[in-house]
Amino acid sequence: MSSGNVVIVGAGHAGVQVAASLRDEGFQGPIRLLSGEADLPYQRPPLSKAYLKGETGAEGLLLRAGAFYAAKDIDLRLGTTALAIDREARELVLAGGERLGYDHLVLATGTRARPFDVPGRALAGVLTLYTLGDAARLKTEVEAATAIVVVGAGFIGLELTAAAVAAGKSVTVIELGARPLGRAVSSEISTFYHGAHDRSGARLLFGAGVAALEGTDGRVEAVVLADGTRVPADLVLVGIGVLAEDRLAHAAGLPCDNGIMVDEFLLTADPAISAIGDCAAFPSPHVGTRLRLESVQNAVDQARCVARRLAGHPEPYVALPWFWSDQGPHKLQIAGLSHGCDRWTMRGDPAEGAFTVFGFRGDSLAVVETVNRPADHMVARKLISAGIRLTPEEAADPAVDLKALLKARSAGGPA
Repeated sequence: MSSGNVVIVGAGHAGVQVAASLRDEGFQGPIRLLSGEADLPYQRPPLSKAYLKGETGAEGLLLRAGAFYAAKDIDLRLGTTALAIDREARELVLAGGERLGYDHLVLATGTRARPFDVPGRALAGVLTLYTLGDAARLKTEVEAATAIVVVGAGFIGLELTAAAVAAGKSVTVIELGARPLGRAVSSEISTFYHGAHDRSGARLLFGAGVAALEGTDGRVEAVVLADGTRVPADLVLVGIGVLAEDRLAHAAGLPCDNGIMVDEFLLTADPAISAIGDCAAFPSPHVGTRLRLESVQNAVDQARCVARRLAGHPEPYVALPWFWSDQGPHKLQIAGLSHGCDRWTMRGDPAEGAFTVFGFRGDSLAVVETVNRPADHMVARKLISAGIRLTPEEAADPAVDLKALLKARSAGGPA
């Protein structure tokens, strides 16, 4: 469709990008962009890093300046909640009863915090980080805190840990799994970050479950572990992951399984509805199975893919996933996906704080994880995207110039 009425639910990276890209593609029809929050659309990744450390303010988080939406004739509706989808009438039911018609609906609803259902969860000083409002409260609380407990050693938990340690706070990390970032990275990367956080002064406890939170006068004062250990805390930061925000789609009868199920064009079972970003479970050509990814790259690239389709230029979504995480002085960058990797090799020395880990699926390079080696990351994205052959031996050999190899094999010549 090159015209018609597009309604977008969710104004994070995915929602804002699809609106902007529709205009870039020459789409002339009405675009309505709905956000459940009162703030102008903003970036979430810096909330646990630059914003918490005071390196940027709320203005610096904006995805687009406020004037952008009017200039592009995008009807941005802040503080607007969608309650239901009437698929037969092609209408979105909003809080307050308004019904908003659509020719095409894009669900960019993102995620919601995973429930942390333990006794004492409602005590003051127990916080999660999801919205800008959460981050503002967290920043104030961290400044006043003495003993901080972070529950969860995933990306958010460790980014919060690094920021709190940098602020001079005593931090204990509690993780149910056996290692940090256990579901996301290789054991080599886990080992490095375990050591890095240890050396920074954080205390990390693995294989530890939270049984309860205790407090006095309504304020948290300790975390009680499953084995009875009591960890003092005047602030608890919960970073145990998120769930796909697929409740609106599920209630409308759209198939959902760890996200809103879409095809290779990011269409749901209803041809008038697309789903993109963190909420979408899509078939990945890189691993041959359905995935849901939580990354800015995935959100933005899927938004562009849908915008092209709606503007009359359909193509399947095949973009290579990539990710990053800033934890203290150590920047982790990941190109590709580690699903099914059966061989790993490394170049560089973790003891020097800069190295690269290569993961292979059979004979094919599938993922490259780098710490403080951005040049390797950029080359890796091109190698994997182009399907260029790289052997484990070449990957491990520092004498092999990856950039030269990329150039030679891209041209079909000898490496």
